[in-house]
Amino acid sequence: MAESLSHKFGQIIGDLLELALQPHLQKFADEHKLFLDKKGSRIARPGKKVSWFDGNNNKHDLDFVIERGGSEEKIGVPVAFIESAWRRYTKHSRNKAQEIQSAIIPLANKYHGSSPFIGVHLAGEFTSGALTQLESLNFAVLYFPYSTVIRAFAKFDIDASFTESTEEAEFRSKIDSWNALPDKSEVAKELMLINKTEVDNFLVKLMNSILRFIDRIIILPLHGNESIISTATEAIDFISKYEESTTYLPVRKYEIIIRYNTGDRIEASFINKNDAIGFLQTYI
Repeated sequence: MAESLSHKFGQIIGDLLELALQPHLQKFADEHKLFLDKKGSRIARPGKKVSWFDGNNNKHDLDFVIERGGSEEKIGVPVAFIESAWRRYTKHSRNKAQEIQSAIIPLANKYHGSSPFIGVHLAGEFTSGALTQLESLNFAVLYFPYSTVIRAFAKFDIDASFTESTEEAEFRSKIDSWNALPDKSEVAKELMLINKTEVDNFLVKLMNSILRFIDRIIILPLHGNESIISTATEAIDFISKYEESTTYLPVRKYEIIIRYNTGDRIEASFINKNDAIGFLQTYI
């Protein structure tokens, strides 16, 4: 079945969102020695999609991932997962919000050790309920209302407005006008300029999340054998009778707690000393 022209035009707007945000993310990554993975070929991964696997080995394709220690040849530690989406009608917005959270939250949970930033770049018609739902799950939301998208296209003499009754011939005219533009990135720049306040706020949240500084690192080398006790009474009895300093026992594991100036806290546990060192090296 041939792709409808309405769907094709919607895809154009969706691609425009990525085109608009990408230079800002790239500049941020370059300034802070991070790696921005985006759609396209990369030596470190197969294909052109930015794909990551969650803790249940489910694959999720994303628009942008920022990595610490990454390069064209090496996959780094993810410190930001960002997805973009366009929806013309509010009736589709809640489902899209749920789709995004079901993709990103499992990845954030798997890589909780790096406490990654999770963000969404949305445009079109999204209900306040859909936006609030994402924000309640700690997503940073960059939202461009439908009217601002129309304004950005209008500056280049393209009427991007449409409804469910818009004819295919009218969509063909819009698509032809878009294809005739000599520099489509100018529309992307205009869209970002119209929504500059929202863009700046989003980038500040990204910066605060990734560039927060470590206030202290607490390391607890744990010695001795694990004791599993079924009741609080027995546990109290165990601690009361435990000899604290009479026996030397080898290290069982290293508990590491990283506390940031923002109040964020990351905890990790390692049996192997080299693994613990490797974990801390990613924060240098």
